[in-house]
Amino acid sequence: MRGKNLPMDRRQTPSPSPSPPQSRGRGDKKVAAFAFTRATSVHPQQVTNIDRVCVIIGRTRHKMMIVELDEAVKRGAAFIEVRLDFLARAIDFKRLLPLKKCPWVATLRRREDGGRWTGTEAERKVIIRQAIVSGFDWIDLEWDIAHEIPRFGNVKRIISYHNLSETPEDLDEIYAKMTKLDGDVYKIAVAAQSPADNMRVLNLIQNATKPTIGHCMGEMGFPSRVLSLKYGAPFTYAAFNKERGIAPGLPSFDELRRTYHVDAIDKDTQVFGVIGDPVAHSFSPLLHNQMFRKTGLNAVYLPFRVPRGELQATITSFDEVPVRGYSVTIPHKEGAAALAKQLDNRAKETGAANTLVRKEDGHHAWNTDYQAALESIEANLPANDDGVKRQLSECHALVLGAGGAARAVAHALQRSGAQVQISSRTMDRASALAAEVNGKAFEWEARNSINCDVLVNCTPIGMHPNVDDSPFHKGSLKPGMLVFDTVYNPESTMLIKDAKERGCAVVTGVEMFIRQASLQYQLFTGQPAPLDMMRSIMRRALSPLTHGRDEE
Repeated sequence: MRGKNLPMDRRQTPSPSPSPPQSRGRGDKKVAAFAFTRATSVHPQQVTNIDRVCVIIGRTRHKMMIVELDEAVKRGAAFIEVRLDFLARAIDFKRLLPLKKCPWVATLRRREDGGRWTGTEAERKVIIRQAIVSGFDWIDLEWDIAHEIPRFGNVKRIISYHNLSETPEDLDEIYAKMTKLDGDVYKIAVAAQSPADNMRVLNLIQNATKPTIGHCMGEMGFPSRVLSLKYGAPFTYAAFNKERGIAPGLPSFDELRRTYHVDAIDKDTQVFGVIGDPVAHSFSPLLHNQMFRKTGLNAVYLPFRVPRGELQATITSFDEVPVRGYSVTIPHKEGAAALAKQLDNRAKETGAANTLVRKEDGHHAWNTDYQAALESIEANLPANDDGVKRQLSECHALVLGAGGAARAVAHALQRSGAQVQISSRTMDRASALAAEVNGKAFEWEARNSINCDVLVNCTPIGMHPNVDDSPFHKGSLKPGMLVFDTVYNPESTMLIKDAKERGCAVVTGVEMFIRQASLQYQLFTGQPAPLDMMRSIMRRALSPLTHGRDEE
């Protein structure tokens, strides 16, 4: 659609602003001499004296707004957007402005653009003008009203366009009209309807002739919020507190700084990521980004939420970046194997791949789940009654699930001599996988009555946020069993808790996750990944006392 969400008068090119004072004209050297403060960009024009992350603060009470403004600076925020539209009472500029310790952006956003302003448009414009003269460094002006509010003094102007429903077909035309207005930075914020919408926004930033920031909103649009810095945006946005619900898909300041290390992103930064749906729960970005930082690689690893059926289109679209490697999770492991130009033996055997690496002739696929699962199980098998460690060839194994992870585990168990049994909520898939590994398939409802020595959960049951669910009845767990849950978030799932209480040996998903990730890291970078270092990173991430306190 063309310009959806815009009234007809907003689709027309607004009249240009009156000529600004000469000291702030577009030709003025103070405006034209742009330079990043921290990293190199591909953009020919950049903005001075601002941080790469604009931290958004929105509270309904002045008292709490003041608390967060002060705390944000203590935590390192050096550029802040003050969401005036969040305040429930009349805005008291005299109470707020004396607290300013870094550049502030004043924003009074309408509901149609994702804000909370409930008054009239005439009242809003009056308050915007008050904000401009009260001491803010920047003002955010929607593109349809920017021509009504002239430049004042040294206050810089962000000309913004928001579309909460789509990335419109005529986005380039809208942007061209925006750049005719008097602004210092131009902002595009649109809703991603598909992963490919990210690239439309990123290409717009790369081809911009004026400083431009842009991103897609929502979880599907997250890659654009980080990659915009690689493509030339002078800064990106983050929430001081994600719980405020400021904008869909908006990351926190701590995430951008500590997980994605956005200060270091430049045009040469290599890009990797994890593909799945859901993907927000994944610890892969935290682990791989910490490994990149500790080993001195200029690289970033991002979560790519890709709905079922859109894998090929997404990978093709992001080849423009290019994304050099992907970890692949639910529900795309079989699809990843199908699209790859070359597969390793494990991926061929299982028909599933959890790793894609971009090569000159296309993507090559590996299955690192296979080796990681087998090593995790064999290292933790309990001893028999005679004290001799049990061998898989002596075991009956029950695999719950029939997807990509289950395929890797089932084939690894069968190769090691175990008698494999499969139970899945989809009986046809269970039967097909059982036939491949010379095993038996059982209805999902019968799983709790199946006798086994090794139980492996390859379903997402028990994964955050459904942490009270378990795929197997506690009463069916017996002492001496090995229970392995491939879910790693949380590490101590309900199944693992129940197994410990019943006297079973346990393997958490974290062990397999680290082992397969270390193999992926080597495929991505050509460098070995020390398991001890990766375990240390994950322990810190999973500890409630140290979460987020990684090295800065």
